[in-house]
Amino acid sequence: MPTILRTHLTALRMLLVMTVILGVAYPLLVTGISQVAFADKANGSIVKADGKEVGSGLLGQNYNLPKKDPNNADEQAQPDPKFFQPRFSTGSYDPKASGASNLGPNDEKLTRTIQDRRAAIAAFDGVDPASVPVDAVTASGSGLDPHISVAYAKEQVNRVAKARGLSTDTLNRLIDKYTEGRSLGFLGQDGVNVVLLNKAISEQQ
Repeated sequence: MPTILRTHLTALRMLLVMTVILGVAYPLLVTGISQVAFADKANGSIVKADGKEVGSGLLGQNYNLPKKDPNNADEQAQPDPKFFQPRFSTGSYDPKASGASNLGPNDEKLTRTIQDRRAAIAAFDGVDPASVPVDAVTASGSGLDPHISVAYAKEQVNRVAKARGLSTDTLNRLIDKYTEGRSLGFLGQDGVNVVLLNKAISEQQ
């Protein structure tokens, strides 16, 4: 057999072997381990209510009142006072529009937007504008983060309690339950998963 033919056959056999190992066996092994070790996260951390999928614990979502005219694109969505509100999202929590605004801290448009947001949130929550946390008026880098700071969650307690007729003690206990620690124990800060928190609150009634 010519040397060049043997070389090509060897390369072909190696290609087939590596395809089976890396293209079939390895993905199946990793998938199997993930399904056994942490199936919930591997399947998207799907959140269900009354047996229906209502979101993912990994992705934030809007909690707004229904529009008076669904066909009116110019009508501004209004936040629902019965729910803890998430951070702002530049892409309206659309996974296909993940990203930040890319506006710098000295940008006049961003400065005005933050001032307007601070005033609106303070009025909505019935608090002093100076007490509105930074994460309440800014979006996360991905625009999909389901977490807010503990401070922002605590700020909304009185408003949600009044809207739902629940005690502030009940809401504070739920905030503590759905507060997640820092990544790896030292990165970032403690955060409250708004999606899981709002689901738990809805189940109280």
